[in-house]
Amino acid sequence: MRSDMKTIATQMRADIIEMLAAAGSGHPGGSLSACDILAVLYFDKMNIDPAHPDDPDRDRLVLAKGHAAPALYAALSQKGFIPHEDLITLRKSSSYLQGHPNMNITPGVEMSTGSLGQGLSVANGMALAGRLDKRDYYVYCIMGDGEIQEGQVWEAAMSASHYGLDHVIAFVDHNHLQIDGNNDQVMTVNPIEDKFRAFGWHVLTINGHDYEAISDAVEQAKATKGKPTLIVAETVKGKGISFMENEVGWHGVAPNAEQAARALAELKA
Repeated sequence: MRSDMKTIATQMRADIIEMLAAAGSGHPGGSLSACDILAVLYFDKMNIDPAHPDDPDRDRLVLAKGHAAPALYAALSQKGFIPHEDLITLRKSSSYLQGHPNMNITPGVEMSTGSLGQGLSVANGMALAGRLDKRDYYVYCIMGDGEIQEGQVWEAAMSASHYGLDHVIAFVDHNHLQIDGNNDQVMTVNPIEDKFRAFGWHVLTINGHDYEAISDAVEQAKATKGKPTLIVAETVKGKGISFMENEVGWHGVAPNAEQAARALAELKA
């Protein structure tokens, strides 16, 4: 699995760089850190089919950290929901690929996101609907670590546990950086694991760039009954591009032509 996932994730990272360079704006850091998680979910774990996008039994994914939309679009493109040639239209006024996901115009997008803190609540609602409809799909939610400073996340954490939503599998993309700096300097989110356990969740911590670890964690989550699972994925902001890694300045700045060429050369190598 490792070689297949690495190929997919590397192409996703290249697509992200090309999209953002063409747009001249966007968020590379948190998009690049989430690629390996999205690769495993879309190409190994999720029950989805671009030929049947409205299948009521499909799994759902809510990208709560909506500013990482380029990573989602890159995954959806490789999966067959979006033509690859359309990626370059990111953030253009006439494009259906806007800076944050829009479920009304973008194939494969399950929820419009971007207002941080709301995604887990939506995932809970989808899981409750599945229970009422007697369906067995899973709902995945990817949150940013800075995002969990939002109070609504903890209301959602409490309700997911109260209703025993074991078909909610949430990730925290823990790359330690947000727009204003290091998490611990802005407002510490630690200890993430202890907090979610106190709210009644099953919690796992993994290397968010290890494909087998991501896969195993999802399987453990599926085997856990009666409570939701949080997977704390330890990641590197800007992963895969040497001059972007662990640099907070790349949270929301697009690469110029020279930087994009350098990044693509690294990925190709």
